[in-house]
Amino acid sequence: MPRALHRRRAAAETPAEAASRRRVDAAVAAAVLAVQCALGLFARVDGDRGLDALGWTLLAGSALALIGRRHSPMLVTVAVVLMVGPYHALNYQHIAVVPAGLTALYTLAVLGPPLRSMLTVTFVIGLMVTVMLWGGRPHSALEMLRSSGWVLSVVLIGEAVRIHRRYVAAIVERAERAERTREEEAARRVAEERLRIARDLHDLLAHSITLIGVQTSVAAHVLIADPDRLDRGTLAKALDSISDTCRDARAELRATLQVLRAGEGGEAGEADGADGVGTGPPPGLAGLADLAAAAEAAGVRVRLTVDVDEADLSPAVGAATYRIVQEALTNAVRHAPGTLVRLTVAREGAGVLRVAAVDDGPSGLSGSAGISDDGPPPSAAEDPDRPQGYGLVGMRERARSVAGTLTAGPRQDGPGFAVTAVLPYGRSGRERAVPPPPSLPTSRTEGTA
Repeated sequence: MPRALHRRRAAAETPAEAASRRRVDAAVAAAVLAVQCALGLFARVDGDRGLDALGWTLLAGSALALIGRRHSPMLVTVAVVLMVGPYHALNYQHIAVVPAGLTALYTLAVLGPPLRSMLTVTFVIGLMVTVMLWGGRPHSALEMLRSSGWVLSVVLIGEAVRIHRRYVAAIVERAERAERTREEEAARRVAEERLRIARDLHDLLAHSITLIGVQTSVAAHVLIADPDRLDRGTLAKALDSISDTCRDARAELRATLQVLRAGEGGEAGEADGADGVGTGPPPGLAGLADLAAAAEAAGVRVRLTVDVDEADLSPAVGAATYRIVQEALTNAVRHAPGTLVRLTVAREGAGVLRVAAVDDGPSGLSGSAGISDDGPPPSAAEDPDRPQGYGLVGMRERARSVAGTLTAGPRQDGPGFAVTAVLPYGRSGRERAVPPPPSLPTSRTEGTA
């Protein structure tokens, strides 16, 4: 295991885990001490020096040093070598201290850097051969080779364990990183879905509520302006428009909710009410005429020009166009009552669809709204204290969702407001990015509702 990974794991240990690790190391040191004491008592070889106080001290010290083997493997190895070297040089029972030396070298190979482990092993083997050559008892070459082989075998086993642990740790780290990535991706998708739902509900409800508010103001104005000459036809027309707007809003809201429930295994037709209004296809260019008619019923004049075939557009681009036009008309009804709105949906160049909504600014209401020349009802005008909403932000997000762009701001060639969207033209709504239109400063309230 790499040293940095070992340190991270040690830093992440809880107090209980650290205490457990120390108990295990103490148990290993006690076991090695017991084995070495048994070997010192019963494994004496002819020619070895019997253990005295110094011998027992060196033997016990080499084992007790293992208590800190995993905390400081290199320091423990040095301490064991300092105990074992004099022990062998004084010709005590050589086999008695072998367990401590092998345990220290194994721990260093598992936890220490490979280069340091190899250098330490080389030094230990050199020291061992030196002691065997110039010690008190002669050793054969085979015995020296066998002892060196034991040391190398233990170190190689430790190295194999280290590689295996590093491999397992890398797998665990990749799995944890993948899990974090999945969680972040899930959170991102949830945020995107919440934004999409909020955008859909805003586009639907803001448009309908704005029209209802204007039409209600028209009805109230007709009732209050001149009760003696009440225009019942105009009043009935305003109330019918309110009813139609409510019915259309209910149908679109039901369709939106059914799409959301479909992802949870709901049936598409479960929410159909007694009026038999179904979900239908997503909104597109075919619904622009209805949007224009609803805006005209609210007192805004609309000149609609559609110079493209909806079959050439992807459903996503068609829906984005519908929602952008819907929000542009909503803003015109709310902020510029009685204005003329010129709506243009046309192909411009290769692979570019331009959607433009340009109005002439507020003016007196007449005509379809059924309001006298005295001016619009107070509720139809823009409220300066109204908090800013998300209409323009939502339109820009709609355009970006299909790799398009949108700008909105005051007209540079006269009074009024202009909204221009540049979207991809073609069956694939996300195939290419499109060049942005000239930027306009935004002064109208940033969205409605």
